[in-house]
Amino acid sequence: MNADAARQRLEEERLRLSESLASLETDTEAQKDSLSELSTYDEHQADIGTETFEREKDLSIIESVRGELDAVDAAFARIEAGTYGSCEMCGKPIGDERLDAVPAARFCVEHQAELERT
Repeated sequence: MNADAARQRLEEERLRLSESLASLETDTEAQKDSLSELSTYDEHQADIGTETFEREKDLSIIESVRGELDAVDAAFARIEAGTYGSCEMCGKPIGDERLDAVPAARFCVEHQAELERT
């Protein structure tokens, strides 16, 4: 994938992730506001536990999306350094299909699978 195509794909990914993050943060803030209005006296403990679980899950997803945005920024830095599209373990080119699917990919399919196994 050439640098211009990579930049375009990364910009699209950054936009998608930014929109998702904004939506998640808005939803989480709305849930936080609605939870603060509830009295624990008229709520069943299981309901409060469920709300807490859902809030923690949403916060975890937000952190994951932020991590993906950081990975996109790092991919832009690799473009500038001239290393974008090369596996960080073996130095071989990462396939265009993989880069299209995962624009911020740092590893070829083989090394990514190896990292996920360990």
